[in-house]
Amino acid sequence: MNDRIEQDWTAVCEIDDIVPDTGVCALVKGTQVAVFHLAGEDAALYAIDNYDPHSQAAVLSRGIVGSMGERIVVASPIYKQHFDLRTGECLEAPEFSVNAYRVRVAGGKVWVAA
Repeated sequence: MNDRIEQDWTAVCEIDDIVPDTGVCALVKGTQVAVFHLAGEDAALYAIDNYDPHSQAAVLSRGIVGSMGERIVVASPIYKQHFDLRTGECLEAPEFSVNAYRVRVAGGKVWVAA
């Protein structure tokens, strides 16, 4: 990676540290970010804010990952609102949407851009 990329991206953990189809919480430039590793034919990594604005708790990394139609979502473990992992949109109440972050794997590590 070049210097500019290293400034924009933060290594948060090894890819093997995230159990497939679950999330972990990481601190990225002072912000709690929920990072999710999906397995199977739709294998991918996603990152959104860990803070659930509806319950006002940092819990989204502990939510249940699933899908609603074509959307890949996490259900907040408190009030069960669904957050789109690609966009951060709260499906039931868009005013409670969260930020989504770019995420990738390089050198066996998970990197989040913020």
